[in-house]
Amino acid sequence: MESMFQEEGSSSVTSSPLQFFSMMSLSPGIGSPYPWHRELKSEERGLCLIHLLLTCANHVAAGSLENANTILEQISQLASPDGDTMQRIASYFTEALADRILKTWPGLHRALNSTRIVMVSEEIHVQKLFFELFPFLKVAYILTNQAIVEAMEGEKMVHIIDLNAAEPAQWIALLQVLSARLEGPPHLRITGVHQQKEVLDQMAHKLTEEAEKLDIPFQFNPIVSKLENLDFDKLRVKTGEALAISSILQLHSLLALDDDASRRKSPLLSKNSNATHLHKVLLMNQSTLGDLLEKDMVNGYSPSPDSASSSPGSSTASMNSESFLNALWGLSPKVMVVTEQDSNHNGSTLMERLLEALYSYAALFDCLESTVSRASLERLKIEKMLFGEEIKNIIACEGSERKERHEKMDKWFQRLDLSGFANIPLSYYGMLQARRFLQSYGCEGYRMREENGSVMICWQDRSLFSTTAWRSRK
Repeated sequence: MESMFQEEGSSSVTSSPLQFFSMMSLSPGIGSPYPWHRELKSEERGLCLIHLLLTCANHVAAGSLENANTILEQISQLASPDGDTMQRIASYFTEALADRILKTWPGLHRALNSTRIVMVSEEIHVQKLFFELFPFLKVAYILTNQAIVEAMEGEKMVHIIDLNAAEPAQWIALLQVLSARLEGPPHLRITGVHQQKEVLDQMAHKLTEEAEKLDIPFQFNPIVSKLENLDFDKLRVKTGEALAISSILQLHSLLALDDDASRRKSPLLSKNSNATHLHKVLLMNQSTLGDLLEKDMVNGYSPSPDSASSSPGSSTASMNSESFLNALWGLSPKVMVVTEQDSNHNGSTLMERLLEALYSYAALFDCLESTVSRASLERLKIEKMLFGEEIKNIIACEGSERKERHEKMDKWFQRLDLSGFANIPLSYYGMLQARRFLQSYGCEGYRMREENGSVMICWQDRSLFSTTAWRSRK
């Protein structure tokens, strides 16, 4: 990882009450040149970008494409993929809103994207960068592995199903722990599910090599498949073996299967109420972008916690994701550990999703701003190829095409409970290891907290990922 430092300029939007904005039209005149753009300070520019993004999203949602186009042009003068946090975020939200507009002309959209090919090697590289530049996956691996080790104490035949077999580091660490067991290592079989054969081949090679070095009887069973197409017979779960399941950032993609296109007509928000809340936003005095968005804007645009439960993918989901969880329950795992993004990006309207995504991705971009140089090519890649693509999927896509349906952990509690799983406490020793790792990470912004049977991995006070452990309730 690159040397950790804070570059000049705040990583988050800071502001005092700005009389400057109180005189500004909430719906800038069409064609307004905004000649003062280049004179804005970082915090003023951040507020202006938030205002413009919300205004643009309202135009997009209302189908007012000419007005949306004008606002996009204004945003492009302020946003920059290599600027401060808000400039970088605005670049990707702008691209997402533009992509949503383009989708109204399917032929044009297809033509512009027909030669866009992402190499498998590039995807693997970007996933590696996420693993290296953030502590989130490492913490999830520590918690998952310790839960498995404790659940498998005394077992001679252990089978682990990894629903996202992308990173061998997790299981190399587990092999090393199992090799030191007092009763000797078990016979270990890992079934890895991934849609890219190259990823599974790398996993098989590295794990087999490590198992031979440690003299552990080991088998790797690769399954090339998307999660929604998984053939459970290929998991080859056998009688007499103790089963563990690891699901890291995977289950949310199943919620796309539950989407009913006939119920996807998004109600438009009242223009008057939007203008009132935008006016409040522009006069706020908050210390960070997260505060700015979370403490006021959400009150203006997001649904109440109760109304969110009616969104697609709630506990009343159709049989698709439900049957997948039921099938996992039917395998009778001794332990299943689930890590998911702890964000509400599955709202039924564009504005709900845009706001929720704004402040959760703001936190992720802030993480990088605090630890990685703005000029870093690795940082640019992860922002564009991982976060940028996720933002585009959340904002620009609908129906089964929208896979990034991240939800808060309480929704997963409902689903897993209905599918016959019982929540179990995560290992105290695992928690201890994870806390020590975060403390040694060298960045004070990362935190962990326990909450209602789950462990939340946070940036500052913003929960970004959650890990929970479950067993089949027979």
